[in-house]
Amino acid sequence: MQTKNYSHLRRMLSGRLVRRLVSMAGRVCLSRGSAGSATVGPVEAAIRAKLEQALNPEVLELRNESGGHAVPPGSETHFRVAVVSARFEGLSPLQRHRLVHDALSEELAGPVHALAIQARTPAQWRENPQLDASPPCLGGSKKTRETP
Repeated sequence: MQTKNYSHLRRMLSGRLVRRLVSMAGRVCLSRGSAGSATVGPVEAAIRAKLEQALNPEVLELRNESGGHAVPPGSETHFRVAVVSARFEGLSPLQRHRLVHDALSEELAGPVHALAIQARTPAQWRENPQLDASPPCLGGSKKTRETP
């Protein structure tokens, strides 16, 4: 078995390329469906692209939670998003949510029924870098919560 000389790759991964890769790695984009699906639909892709463009986030975690609701399989109606952006510095939670809503106005007027938003500054994300969990769907008016 012949060993390959990868020194040319090491040289390529120096300087500007390494800085670019490190910069790209710092921007985390995760997509997790409610059932752990790796499939990304057109609505999810549009949400991701619009938030990237509008907010230049350091972290963007997007979860399609439609599968946990009373909608047909493959639906893209319920989402949870964590957006970490320096653009949120000095803004109230309401102002941050308005920025997200403005970026996604087309989706919120159409296919997206529910959007849970965690809009944090980079410092806030470092303190608690987790996407919150949604409570189970009760099926609208079909079910009620059990009272103690």
